[in-house]
Amino acid sequence: MIVTLMALFTLYVVLKLYVSVMQIGYINERKKSEAVLMSARNFHDAALYATARERLSMVSTLIEYALFLFWMGGLLVWFADVTMGLSPMLQSVAVVMGFVLIGGIVSLPLEWYGKFVIDARFGFNRSTYAQYIKDTLVSTFLSLLFGSLVVAGVHAIIANAALWWLWSFLFIFAVIIAINMLFPTMRALFFDKLTPLEDKELDAQIAQMMEATGFQSSGVFVSDASKRDAKLNAYFGGIGKTKRVVLFDTLLQKLNHKELLAVLGHELGHFAHGDIYKNIAAVGLMLLVMFALFGNLPESLYLEMGIAEAPYSVMVLFLLLMSPLGFVMMPLMGMLSRHNEFEADRKGSELGGAEHLVGALKKLVSENKSFPYSHPLYIFFHTTHPPVLERLKALGADLTSADEVHEVDDLGGLWPIKP
Repeated sequence: MIVTLMALFTLYVVLKLYVSVMQIGYINERKKSEAVLMSARNFHDAALYATARERLSMVSTLIEYALFLFWMGGLLVWFADVTMGLSPMLQSVAVVMGFVLIGGIVSLPLEWYGKFVIDARFGFNRSTYAQYIKDTLVSTFLSLLFGSLVVAGVHAIIANAALWWLWSFLFIFAVIIAINMLFPTMRALFFDKLTPLEDKELDAQIAQMMEATGFQSSGVFVSDASKRDAKLNAYFGGIGKTKRVVLFDTLLQKLNHKELLAVLGHELGHFAHGDIYKNIAAVGLMLLVMFALFGNLPESLYLEMGIAEAPYSVMVLFLLLMSPLGFVMMPLMGMLSRHNEFEADRKGSELGGAEHLVGALKKLVSENKSFPYSHPLYIFFHTTHPPVLERLKALGADLTSADEVHEVDDLGGLWPIKP
């Protein structure tokens, strides 16, 4: 069984690396062609940025594979032996959070390189070393604190419930909903400074648009995101009464009022179509399948690993195999999401005007340096948004006219929320 599991993980890594290689090769070929939707220089820079990020992703995949081999090859057994003197619940917390902490430490150099080398080279990073260290320490502390509570909860369920995988799924699903509700508050409390939108005219226009779609919010706020990077973004956070609209200050600096309203119209289109609830339901279904699989793994697998079938070993194995399972399920999630993006674009064009949404997309591509082409395999396995050229065509943009050759991009990051 363990040989089969390792073979499947190896296949996942090979496939993921193959998709990355195809994407890099595709972009390198496309960048030689005539620039579209942006100037020749920006077109070339966007290609370089995309390939640099993809190469970093390939290194991350190889490190993930190495960690998988280490954990399966004896590191989990060693952790179990070291923590044997603890109570069963504390042992689960120590082993699982140790797994999380080691993964975070190993990935830290890649994250630093991505921010302070790649993003800095292309003019995105504005974060100082002090800000980065502070953010890392705070996010690590919060992850360990709340992660420990979640692990303790799952341990109690596994140790006491017959259908532990079903009850664990319901518990984790409730945690996900709670995170969605608390995310805006937590982010404002620990990371971003949020201030009410001072532009009263824009605030009134946003309120009118939200009223037209039945979206009730606790307010429109501006985030001081420019202290970290130059990318444009915005999000509608929370569920129920916790909903709020957050605009990055970089977005306000680059888009005019009509373009900004068109972007928010797109996001309101997601709300009008119930996409956030569809996304949560889709994630819930994916988690249910994962928990059902792990709830029925044979005990022989744990014996082959040289470890007992205990709550901590079940949780670590679950975390180890989440990535390949998610990779396999992502194409279905991506197809649903890309369909929803087209629908949200239609709503955004109705609320804010198609020409203004087109203009906003162009500025977003320009400022975020998003290359407008991707390999079909990459789109199939990774993207939640349709190619920007397809979106612009669907909005009726004339991509052949001279005034269309500007800098452009997708609304990637605007939906769903990216912390």
